[in-house]
Amino acid sequence: MRLLAWIGILAIIVAVGAAVFFFGGFFDVAASEPDPGIVKWALANVRMASVERHAREGTSLKLDDPETVRSGARAFAARGCINCHGAPGVNWQKFSEGLQPDPPDLKDIVKEREASELFWVIKHGIKMTAMPSFGSIGVTDNEIWTIVAFVKKLPNVSEADFKAWTANP
Repeated sequence: MRLLAWIGILAIIVAVGAAVFFFGGFFDVAASEPDPGIVKWALANVRMASVERHAREGTSLKLDDPETVRSGARAFAARGCINCHGAPGVNWQKFSEGLQPDPPDLKDIVKEREASELFWVIKHGIKMTAMPSFGSIGVTDNEIWTIVAFVKKLPNVSEADFKAWTANP
């Protein structure tokens, strides 16, 4: 019984200490300072667990259809995705270097992510990352799926193809 009392007291002390640390302004929220390793690890793991749990939607579009991929490239450019993520032959905007966490290079992560996960992230966004919710601004599911189709093909898209697909008609 005595052990349980000490565990309870210790838990209260830790909770009060954490509250003072966070709500007292001691935790540095500046984007110019990197997150401590444990915070970076926790945020990344919580983010991926949430995406994996919530990403359940499917599509009737053929994601490997060339016209769907081209439409996705146009939407990717028009919706401003290139500003943070870049594209073949297009560097991301300088401001994106100041985001915490860094916007991922999509060529590197598409092989690790399911199409439904990419769809969910684009549609719903991710808190505390600067990734907006495109669904909240009225982008249709169909358009989001075309962006997913393009992103899934991104590692194999040439600079010339991207420029041709996104050129004004």
